[in-house]
Amino acid sequence: MIESRITSKGQTTLPKAVRKALSVQPGDRVRYLIQDGEVRIVPVRPVNRLFGILRHDGPAATLQDMERAIVEGACDE
Repeated sequence: MIESRITSKGQTTLPKAVRKALSVQPGDRVRYLIQDGEVRIVPVRPVNRLFGILRHDGPAATLQDMERAIVEGACDE
């Protein structure tokens, strides 16, 4: 069990093991989710850090390909 102390200003330091588990660094942001009397800390990931997360081996889709897929999807419904 990992714990830390709350200062008089209501601040705490995330222990190293927690920072490592969340993959956060100085300057990163975290979000607090409160539910049923418990708090979860999750990292806030800026959109630019998501670049390259999805791999695609084929050629890039063109605007025409995307528009065609949108039309086909709309027609299916």
